Amino acid sequence: MISLPTLITLACSVSNGYAFQTAPSAPYRPASLSHRAETFLPNSSSIAPKNSRNQSLLHIATTANGDKAPSDPMIRQIDQKIQNYEKKQEKYLSKLESAKAELEKFKETKQRYLQGDSLGSDTASFSETTARSLVKSMMWRVIAGSVTFFTSLRFSGNISTALSIVGSDFFSKAATMFFGERLMNKSQAGRKGGADDVGRSLAKALLWRLFAIANTLTMSWLIAKDLSIASKIAGSDAVFKTGLMFVYERVWAKIEWGKEYIIEFSI
Repeated sequence: MISLPTLITLACSVSNGYAFQTAPSAPYRPASLSHRAETFLPNSSSIAPKNSRNQSLLHIATTANGDKAPSDPMIRQIDQKIQNYEKKQEKYLSKLESAKAELEKFKETKQRYLQGDSLGSDTASFSETTARSLVKSMMWRVIAGSVTFFTSLRFSGNISTALSIVGSDFFSKAATMFFGERLMNKSQAGRKGGADDVGRSLAKALLWRLFAIANTLTMSWLIAKDLSIASKIAGSDAVFKTGLMFVYERVWAKIEWGKEYIIEFSI
């Protein structure tokens, strides 16, 4: 038989051994190793480059649901571009509708004209373009300048004087005639059948000659220093160039280039 003291000693030994097995001590892990492991976590800033903390505004200005914040400068700029192009779209759509309406109006007018209807006027009024007026002015200046050179050379006997007289008023007369053409273009008087009539051409030739005589007489006198010579130059120009310009105007009346016909709608 086992004595009581032996049983007590055996029970204590078994109890101490169970406690040792059920509560093992934590394994040794150095503090430096734990710290190093944490630095390699996916979201750690230690493994990301330093400039990743200063990412673009599109990556840092986000709301809770992932959308860009309205205060993002890039978003504001994009919104401004969108608004600008929306305004342009509305503008061009408006022009497109207007062009469509004009197109339909011209098609209807053409159809009525082909069927024998009148366009609202039997005079075929028209307007001259700026390019037509400019070309007319420059071409006439070349023709008129050539005539003035020969008349100046004849009465002055000096090529230098003749060239000076022609050169002194070449551009001034060209500019004056251009503006005169634009002013005359505002009037439809004497325009019949899609061209200037004889009366309009004659009136333009006479009006222009009045100005040209005064201009040529003044410049000839200032350059030649002789009123008699200046009078002869201006007088010969007055007779010859008036007729020449009348013919010039009649030729241009038959040229269709640069004419814009005015169609009067009667819808």
